[in-house]
Amino acid sequence: MMKIIAFLTSFVLTFQASAAVQKPVNLTLAPGTVRSTGASFIWDKPEQYDDIKTYHLFLNSKEIATSDKCNFRLTELKPATSYSFYVKAETNTGIFSEASNAVSFSTRAEGAVLNIEDFGAIGDNKTLNTKAIQKAIDQCPVGGTVLVPAGTFLSGAIFLKSNMTLRIAEGGVLQGSGNVADYLPMIDNRFEGWEMKTYASLVNAGVMNHKGGFSVENLSIIGKGTIRGAGGALGAAMRKESGIRSRGRLILLMNCKNVDLQGLHIENPPCWTIHYLYCQGVTLHDLMIHSTAPNGDGIDPDSSVDSYIFNCSFSTGDDCIAIKSGKNPEGYEIGRPTKGVRITECNFIKGHGISIGSEMSGGVSDVVVRDCQAGPLLHGFQIKATKQRGGYVRNVRVMDCQLQKITVYSSVNYNNDGKAAPVVPVFENYLFKNIDLTTAPVNKPVIDINGFAEDGHALKNVRFENVRLPEKAEISVTDGKNIRFENVKTVSGKKAIYKITDCERIEY
Repeated sequence: MMKIIAFLTSFVLTFQASAAVQKPVNLTLAPGTVRSTGASFIWDKPEQYDDIKTYHLFLNSKEIATSDKCNFRLTELKPATSYSFYVKAETNTGIFSEASNAVSFSTRAEGAVLNIEDFGAIGDNKTLNTKAIQKAIDQCPVGGTVLVPAGTFLSGAIFLKSNMTLRIAEGGVLQGSGNVADYLPMIDNRFEGWEMKTYASLVNAGVMNHKGGFSVENLSIIGKGTIRGAGGALGAAMRKESGIRSRGRLILLMNCKNVDLQGLHIENPPCWTIHYLYCQGVTLHDLMIHSTAPNGDGIDPDSSVDSYIFNCSFSTGDDCIAIKSGKNPEGYEIGRPTKGVRITECNFIKGHGISIGSEMSGGVSDVVVRDCQAGPLLHGFQIKATKQRGGYVRNVRVMDCQLQKITVYSSVNYNNDGKAAPVVPVFENYLFKNIDLTTAPVNKPVIDINGFAEDGHALKNVRFENVRLPEKAEISVTDGKNIRFENVKTVSGKKAIYKITDCERIEY
């Protein structure tokens, strides 16, 4: 009898502990990532997660793997087959949570593979293969793959289409030509907030239309190889021929839906590396992005909805990620916001910053940055604009990150040409939680946040919670309202040096 009582007591205690462990939430199939043999999933930590050790992954109710990240790519699935996937959390004491929501999905049928060499492409880094590669793309059937095999295949601008995959094999390089003429004719595009004609990019998909609609859907650009541009030299040549805003990108997506970029090295753009405009459902993961060109941003989500960026590394000549939505009266009147951007488990090695703006006149909202590591970026995490922009940046959460600076700028001193929008921007509703700023330099404010002096446009509703600072750190707040600092301390437990100017209801 005593053994039975002991067993029942142990069972009850275990059940109670299990019930107390919160389950992972918001399990989502990343847009565009379903293929014939795999799919990628992302999820969020529960509200209470300090004790979580790992996540257990279940496919058709059978445990298949564990993950210490809030994402996972399933592989080796069967084509044209239905599956169900869910996740459980495990604590340091070995207690499991209940299952997350389950996601059911079906893999795609296996499609044809078209090797560009069969269309006359030669991987000698000398032969211009634009026509051969484009012919393979044009003839690719629905669900098919255009394969760039091992070798270095020189090309000018190519144009992808719906329901296809461009795969760069390991050892394969899609190498952009250094000849400006290989990126003609000029195409409709947006650059630094203005719609205009630019040179085509090396890899293009879709046609710009700010009134809506999608010109390309269900596109994958994947592999273990490299997409490499001709770098700043090509950008300078484009600029010399047709002006600074004429430059193409390395990869350009316009009015696309359900796009997956995965696994590649993407490097040496003429200016921005990956730019997507008026898109919905873009997933970028497991990428290594490297640029040295002027204006060499890494990823630019522009007036786009539902972006998922995870497991990426950045070393860039400008912003690592720059979230945009147009500029001044044009961007404000078009009114296409960027919203629903999720940036997780990324490594920012070098660059100007993880940025929102400065072209944000169409509005930016619902941005999450979580579990990221940032090196000595010039501006750290930044939100930036001028009072001429119009629009808004609201509902931003930055959590569980190592950064070296947090800035909110309301008067950047560059890229401010043109007429003003009819209203001053709104900055509101930001959370910075569990942030390590201990390696930040202290010659300038470690946290420097600013609103607008105009009535009703102060930076408002901002909370810093559990932030660790270096010794002698300074925090500056200007034109703020409802700003709270909770458990924001230096390594030794001291308060920061606060500089507060023209603010209301500040707690620290």
